[in-house]
Amino acid sequence: MLLIIDSGNTDIVFAIYKGKEIRCKWRCSTATKRTSEEYAVWLNQLMSIEKIKFNDIRSTIISNVVPSIQKDFILLCEKYMKSVPIVVGERGVDVGFDILTLHPEEVGADRIANTAAIKFRYSYPAIVVDFGTATTFDIVDSKGNYAGGIIAPGINLSLESLYNAAAKLPKITIQKPSQVIGRSTVTAMQSGIFWGYVSMIDGLLQKIHDDMNENFSIVSTGGLAKLFSSTIKAIKKYKPNLTLEGLYEIHELNKEKDESKS
Repeated sequence: MLLIIDSGNTDIVFAIYKGKEIRCKWRCSTATKRTSEEYAVWLNQLMSIEKIKFNDIRSTIISNVVPSIQKDFILLCEKYMKSVPIVVGERGVDVGFDILTLHPEEVGADRIANTAAIKFRYSYPAIVVDFGTATTFDIVDSKGNYAGGIIAPGINLSLESLYNAAAKLPKITIQKPSQVIGRSTVTAMQSGIFWGYVSMIDGLLQKIHDDMNENFSIVSTGGLAKLFSSTIKAIKKYKPNLTLEGLYEIHELNKEKDESKS
C-alpha cells in the first residue's frame, strides 16, 4: 500500500492507496502542531479501524507547503513505515512535465500535484481552480507543462479578514444566497463573498482565455469547490481528490527511487 501525505496551510490529508484506488483517507488540522510520534499514534488508531498496519505500507510520498512541519512527516515515514518518502519539490523528483516559470522552485507542491493529475489523467490545455487557503489558478499548456498561474486570497481567509477588521460584522457561514441583494447584514455578507468570488473567477478565467487564446478544460478542486463549481458555468469538472491523484502519478514515476521496505 501507498501512504500519501498532503499537507496544506489549513488541513493535512493522509490517504492510503491500494493499487490504483484510495482505500481510505483522513483529515486533521494543520494548526495542530504534532510530533512524528503524535502523528503515528493518531494515524495508527485510524488505520486499525480499517485493519491496516504500518507494516502494510510499502511506500510513501509527501506534498507539503508548511516547511516547519516537514521533518515530522519524514520521520513518521522513516521510523514507523520504514520508508524513505518521495518529497515533491525536492531535487531529483520527476514530476513528468516542465515548469515554465521564472523560478520553478517557488511553485507549491500542491500545485505541482494538481498539474500532474491533469497531465496523466485528464485533458489539456487546462486550468485548475483550487479553492484552498488561497484561491489558485494553475495553467497546464497544450503540451502538458505547467505554464504559470494566479494566486488570490482564499474565500475563508477573506471572510475571516472581514470579520476581524469590522467590529459590527458577524461570523457567517458561506452559502449561495437566494438573491444578489442582501436584506440583512448576514445575507449581504454572503452575497458579497459568494457572488464576489464567482465574478472574480469568471473574470480571471476569461482573461486567461483572452491572453492565451486556448480552448481550456476547467477543473476545480479544494474545500469549497463543490459549492462554487455548480454556479460557475466555465467549470466542467469537479475533482475533490485531484491533488491525491497527482501525487499517486508522481509516485508511479519515481517508484525506483523510493527506498521502501523490500
